[in-house]
Amino acid sequence: MPHMMVRSAMRLFVILAVVLPTFVGGFHAYAADAAFTQFIASLWPEAQKAGVSRATFDSQTRGLEPDYKLPDLLLPGRPQTGAPAQAEFVQVPADYLKEASIARLASEGQRLMQQYRDTLSAIEQRFGVPATIILAIWGRETDFGRYKLPYDGLRVLATQAYVGRRKDQYRTEFIDALKLLQGGSVTRAQLTSSWGGATGLTQFLPSELYKHGVDFDGDGKINIWTSVPDALASAAQQLVNKGWQPGVRWAYEVRAPANVDCTQGVPEVTKTLGDWLGEGFVPVRGLRLRANELAQSASLLQPEGIYGPSFLVTKNYFVIKEYNFSDLYVLFVGHLSDRMTNPQSFAQPWSASRQLKTTDVDAMQKNMAKRGLYADKVDGKAGMKTRAALGAYQKAAGLKVDCWPSENVLRAMQAGR
Repeated sequence: MPHMMVRSAMRLFVILAVVLPTFVGGFHAYAADAAFTQFIASLWPEAQKAGVSRATFDSQTRGLEPDYKLPDLLLPGRPQTGAPAQAEFVQVPADYLKEASIARLASEGQRLMQQYRDTLSAIEQRFGVPATIILAIWGRETDFGRYKLPYDGLRVLATQAYVGRRKDQYRTEFIDALKLLQGGSVTRAQLTSSWGGATGLTQFLPSELYKHGVDFDGDGKINIWTSVPDALASAAQQLVNKGWQPGVRWAYEVRAPANVDCTQGVPEVTKTLGDWLGEGFVPVRGLRLRANELAQSASLLQPEGIYGPSFLVTKNYFVIKEYNFSDLYVLFVGHLSDRMTNPQSFAQPWSASRQLKTTDVDAMQKNMAKRGLYADKVDGKAGMKTRAALGAYQKAAGLKVDCWPSENVLRAMQAGR
């Protein structure tokens, strides 16, 4: 009997040794999820005020769990690495604007122009936005619907509201998503999104859909998930609401004069196209501008500094940039739009072979900010203002002025020049 008692005690010890850590670990996970559940419950008064019913709130949040694997979250114990590197900001133009991708999407866009000819004509007539621009946005955002968004949209928005970097913004997005579900525009299964919560064929956050969404197919619902007319018209409406000007091109590719001052390449420096041409900028392929075009205001864009193609960009360029704050994104959309009616690629080839790491560009921005040369956001992204500030630094340091973030310039900064 004593022998049996010893064996039983040993078995109990083994069971406890295996189960107790699992229980404790499970308790911590349960406690974290309990805090999340409590947080979601605390949003009810806000949701109720916004018009969400109790039935909708309960049914959609029941069993909702956070997704701690999402990037760009503020979690204890997790290294703060920030958002995933966006291709628009870490790839050189030649890689982002791959000819094979542009050509494939342009061919598909031409086919879709025929398939949705009546819808696109009606959109263009109503909003004044070219059909090719809207198709290009659709192609860039979800490959004309082929790309399937990988996340549960409501879960993403809830997690970002709970432990994201922009909690207040995502509280609103989460409640707006509940309103979309309540209204029947989309089912929970259809409400898939990117890690940042953008959803639908043309990638809208819920709040953007409420601001710009259009029921273009006339079925009484704004449906950007399965209704191509609604998705394309909503994209057009967003551009109009951001200031789209009918009849104005997005940009003109030009050859810059040899003595070009690349520090002028910022949105704040605007001149008429006629004035730019008077300073030696020449439209590529012999394009002749009409009188009304010459009077239009434009800014200089040199994505690779003095290397690679140069562009004179209109106000519509910056309107497209509201969709995605990246020069390469707008170049992709604008060029893809052009390629649906013209087979020619950029007249001047891209030349940069590599892009500096985001951390290096971040260090450059901080260095230039200390010198009083840069006053914009420190984000590690070499946009128009960063490139112009680099040019100003190069002037002051007696370096070659090319407005391109290279390792040589970074070393010069680090050496205190």
